[in-house]
Amino acid sequence: MERSRVTELHYMTPFENLPSIAQYGILSNLRAAAFSHRSVALADVQARRDARVVPQGRPLHEYVNLYFDARNAMMYSRRSDDLAVVRVSARVLDVPGAVVTDGNAANNVTAFYSSPGGLSSLEEDRVFAEWWDHEDPWEKQERKRQRQAEVLVPDVVPPALILGCYTWKTGGVVACQRLVGHWSVEVNTHVFFG
Repeated sequence: MERSRVTELHYMTPFENLPSIAQYGILSNLRAAAFSHRSVALADVQARRDARVVPQGRPLHEYVNLYFDARNAMMYSRRSDDLAVVRVSARVLDVPGAVVTDGNAANNVTAFYSSPGGLSSLEEDRVFAEWWDHEDPWEKQERKRQRQAEVLVPDVVPPALILGCYTWKTGGVVACQRLVGHWSVEVNTHVFFG
């Protein structure tokens, strides 16, 4: 994948977490535990992530996980009217210690690479595929894994790297602007499978 293809990265969160993110940035799972917040993560996936350590790095839960595109399996299963996709600047690829994965970091076959150089190891057509469906169930699982490729950022994505957010419906724009009035908020039905 060419770096120029990455225009922004995505983080899914309920609206109620936006004021905290605007103030402190997007925190790793470990750091977020110190704050009152609502998670949309699945418990079994979090258990797998809790057991993973990034090669030559730290435990996976010490990183913020960003998707190249939030239109993926997690969004498909978790989308709701009160879910926002926080847009993060591609400059996050240059944060010291950032890591690129070629699929969902919770999956045992996923490879980890230093950022931004690791982008060259990703299959762009799989990462940005419209769908991951396939008649072969093994191939479908592999495409689903690759569609959820991530950028892992140690500890925190600072507020200065946040571009704004997407919502599913027009009502979400109003709700988000009440919470984070200085952010750019847009409807993006495509990312929400709308």
